[in-house]
Formats: sequence, C-alpha cells, structure tokens
Amino acid sequence: MPVPTESYLNEFLYGELVDVVGPENVSASQSDKIAYSCDYYWIPELWLDRGLPLPEPDLIVHPRSAEEVARVCRIAANHKAPLTTWGGGSGSQGGALPIHGGILLDTKKLNRIVEIDKTSLTATAETGIIMQHLEWALQREGLATMHEPASISCATLGGFLGHRGTGVLSTKYGKIEDMIMSLEAVLPDGTIINTLAVPRHASGPDLNQLFLGSEGTFGVITKATLKVHPLPEVRRFHAFVFPDLQTGLEAGRQIMVRRLRPSVIRLYDEAETRRLIRRVLGIDKEGAYLVFGFDGDEDLVDLEIRKALAICRALPHEDLGGRLGEDWWDHRYDFFFPNHMFHLPQAFGTLDTVATFANIENVYRAMKRVIEEQFPMARYIGHFSHWYEWGCMLYARFIIDQAPDDAHEAAQLYNRIWDACLRAAIAEGGLLNEHHGIGLKLGRLMRELYGPAFGLLEHIKKAIDPGNIMNPGKMGFETFR
Repeated sequence: MPVPTESYLNEFLYGELVDVVGPENVSASQSDKIAYSCDYYWIPELWLDRGLPLPEPDLIVHPRSAEEVARVCRIAANHKAPLTTWGGGSGSQGGALPIHGGILLDTKKLNRIVEIDKTSLTATAETGIIMQHLEWALQREGLATMHEPASISCATLGGFLGHRGTGVLSTKYGKIEDMIMSLEAVLPDGTIINTLAVPRHASGPDLNQLFLGSEGTFGVITKATLKVHPLPEVRRFHAFVFPDLQTGLEAGRQIMVRRLRPSVIRLYDEAETRRLIRRVLGIDKEGAYLVFGFDGDEDLVDLEIRKALAICRALPHEDLGGRLGEDWWDHRYDFFFPNHMFHLPQAFGTLDTVATFANIENVYRAMKRVIEEQFPMARYIGHFSHWYEWGCMLYARFIIDQAPDDAHEAAQLYNRIWDACLRAAIAEGGLLNEHHGIGLKLGRLMRELYGPAFGLLEHIKKAIDPGNIMNPGKMGFETFR
C-alpha cells in the first residue's frame, strides 16, 4: 500500500494509524476512497451517476478493538482531523459520508459476539457485527433480538444504534433503543466509557440515550448489550382491506389503545394498495390494505387475534383472511428488493415521520397536499409501519420518475421537496424522522424542529467534542473548521 503523500498531515496520520492497527488495516487507495464516498443517500448516488466528485476520506482505518478505536480517536484529536464512523454503508441520510475528508473509521472488524446470557436473556456484541450474523447466532440458541429491518443483511448493530433504527416487529418488541441494556463507547479524546449495567434505575440520567441516535457525533459506540427473546411458539397474521385510509387508521388505533400486543401492524394507503400490494402480493383491491400479526404462546396469540379481528370486523371492511396475511410476512422484504426499490433515473425520498394518533392522518394529508399542489412532477405514496400505544410511524415516499438531467437542478428540486414536506409535517405535529436518522440530509431542519432546545444539544456536543472532530456537519451541528 503506497504511503499517502498529498500532504504532510496525511503522511503523519498514516504512520501513526499504521502503528496502531498495522499496515493491512489502513488504506489510502483511490478505489477504497471511492467505495466510502457514497451511501444510500440519493444525492451522492446522483453525483456518482453524473460523474461529479464525491466527498472522499483521506485515510480509511479498520480497528479491531475498543482500545484501537480509542487510540485512533486520540490521533484524530491531536491532529484536529475529522473522524467519521462507517458501519455497513446502507444509510439513506448521508450520515456516514466523510464530507470533510480526514479519517474514516470502518467498524466491521469489531464483530465479535462477547456473550449470550440465557439466564438474563441478554446478548453482548461488538457494534461492527452485521445484524443478520447476530440474529443467526441467537437463533441457533432458540433466541432472537426481534430486530428485523429490511437492511438486516447489510447494516451493522452500530448503525442501528446510531440512527435509532426500527425493525419489522417493533410494535411489540420496540425500536433498537428499547432493546438496549448498556453500551460501551469511545469519546473523542479516547476515553472508553461504559454505561450502567441496566437501563431501569434511579442512579442519574440514562447515558445510553445520549449516544443512541447521535450518529457518531458524540463518539463511537463499540459494544452493546441487548435484550433478547425466546423464539415464539407461533406467529400468525391476518389481512383486511378497508374502504379508505381513515378506516384503516382507526382499526390500527383501536388495536393499540386496547393494549393488545401485535408484533406488527402495516397499513398501506390507497395508492400503495393499488400499485405495490397488487404487484408484490397479487391482491387486486381498491382501498387500504392492513395486515397485523401476533406471536408468542399459541393460546395467548389465539386470544389476541380474536380480539383484533372483532375490532376490524366492527368497521367497514373486506376480510382477506389469514393466508393473505401470511403472504405479506413471507414477502415483507420483497417490497424493497430485488425488484421494488426505486433507482436512478428516478428521484425518490422516504419521508418517514411519526406522530400521535390525533395527528398522524393530518401529517399524512399535509405532505400529500404539498406534493400534489407544489410538485406535480412527483407522486406520493405511504404506509404506516410501526405502531405505539400513542401513535404510529408514517413511511411516506415521493417519486419523480425522471429526475432533471442537470445534477444541480435535480439536487435543488430534491431538497425543496424535503423542506416543504417536512415543514408541513412539523406544523401538524410530526417529526423530522422516525428511524432513518438525520445525517447530512435533514440537519438544516433540526433547529426548526427543536427550537431553543437545540442550543442544549449544541452545548452537549461542544462539551464532549470541543474540537468538533466527530462526524462534523451532521445532525445540524456546525461544520468542520
């Protein structure tokens, strides 16, 4: 591997990093720089497609332990070099893009399963592990985290922690932040800290929540202990078509406020039912398709399904039965790939947000109006994926089938759609995001969302990272200087 000679700084950085992790774990090759310059954020994909320069790191480092991560952080702090953490590279918000160059820290060699505790039902693993690998290991023991997002085969545990990720079964088992017992993290100055062993206590603030969702701006999460669950005895599904979205939302709301415990509820609006449900599942219906599932002990599942069926059947509906619900589960990832993801030359964005039951339909309709009235070149679809006792998440999308040829014109149009839609969502009680994170894409709107409280986040950032080396320019924090 040739030593980088672009600058004296890179020369010294390279030598010091090699001293920590060995020459085989430091790269300055152009091919590696390109590989780490594009995630699943649409704008860098556009730049790559149009042959425009991408934000490349100066050096890529692959540490193998928390101690090596700590030494890398100290080197970055000493040289005042930007440090960006990279997991699986599957993020859609530009959160892992090295927009200021510097050091890119790839975590995937931090991939050990440290312990599976069958007494407490917890699992401890390093955060560079691909989530599917952790699930396979747990399933061999009759266990699972029950965190099953569409990106499970390519995203790391640390990526989910950094962005507060959500899996398919979150309605019963929670988001990733609900699964965490404790964390190990490396601060920008190289200090290795561990949060308290359990998350329920009266021993001061929960430091887990400081790092969860921080997207590498406060430090590098290197290890986590998660709650795990026995594999359920049964998992059963049932599907309905309701005459409209409003009726479907009411069915889901009643299931949740009755405090039933579905593992999943998924409700598709009329447009997605007409196009996507028909294409993936072969169900040719007008209206709003809803599927729910329950899992656990068979007698408890039977009871809860009966109660959920009674709720749905009391509303105007068409009962599609259990088999067409099972079909949804069997094809749940087919809605994304291999044939149903959006790709260039399309311009597309996932406007995921979350709100209370009192507000969520208004959020959906406000964003829909923005697309239909201000951006007629786009179409709008949506479904409601993750449900809570108080509300649910909206997974809305805009799609432009042919993006403008000029990359800068396309990017400006893309950002205007995001700004207008999310401001409309915030005005109706929605948030910027539910589980994909903020990253580079949405940072400019964080101050509008938080108001004066964003100043507190800035104070925390400056206290933990006074040199502003950790993933600078993301989450609405200041850029690197």
